[in-house]
Amino acid sequence: MIPDFVRSWFDAMLPIGIVVLTGWIFVDLLGFDVYNAVLAIFMPLQSVIETPWGFSLMMLIVCFLYSLGISTWVLTPVLNPVLLTAIQANIDGKAMNLVTDPTIYSAYLWIGGIGCTMPLVFMLMRSKSKKLKALGTASVAPTIFNINEPIVFGCIAWNPLLMVPMWLQGLILPLIVWLFTKVIAFAPIPTVMFQMWYCPFPIATWLTTGTISGILLMLIVFVVAAAIWYPFFKAYEKQECEREAAEATERV
Repeated sequence: MIPDFVRSWFDAMLPIGIVVLTGWIFVDLLGFDVYNAVLAIFMPLQSVIETPWGFSLMMLIVCFLYSLGISTWVLTPVLNPVLLTAIQANIDGKAMNLVTDPTIYSAYLWIGGIGCTMPLVFMLMRSKSKKLKALGTASVAPTIFNINEPIVFGCIAWNPLLMVPMWLQGLILPLIVWLFTKVIAFAPIPTVMFQMWYCPFPIATWLTTGTISGILLMLIVFVVAAAIWYPFFKAYEKQECEREAAEATERV
């Protein structure tokens, strides 16, 4: 009789061993270029996402999945090859692609994490609801480093009152960034590789753009994001305050 922990170990190691062995055969023995093969599959996406509508659609899908509690890491194999190739073209001086990893995560877009949730955290911190105020206070430290799982899974995921504004962030904010970089040459398009998405704003913006105008565009995005969150937050706050009041009455 094989102990359960041994069986579990074999169950885990068998697929890992098959993957490693297959990778070794194809890459080392047969000389198969996995990276460029993946690029060839997904590169047609670049012509789509490097448009204002493609940019917004991609960010809407990201926000939509996240609002359902689905980690956006599931999209990494599809999006990262395209985004990294786009920024490499900028570095090489062959293009001026806006939709790149630095633009999305470090320069302008996702302040506080995917969905630009930092303004919402600040609102929660000042909420009249004890529950929401506690959640905001607990989330402020992570959000500085663009980690927003506490707030997403604490009040956004599967909550229609906050899911809708998160979708709007994905639609509206990319168009604002596109307007003030590609249409109006107000702020620069990042041309440096920067994957430290946990670097706080506006430090990350300065490191990826090196201009005051870049920081100003980041602040514009922040203000617009706050304006989108605010009415939905107030509706949610009212709902929670009424619930807390009803619970207090029941206890009395």
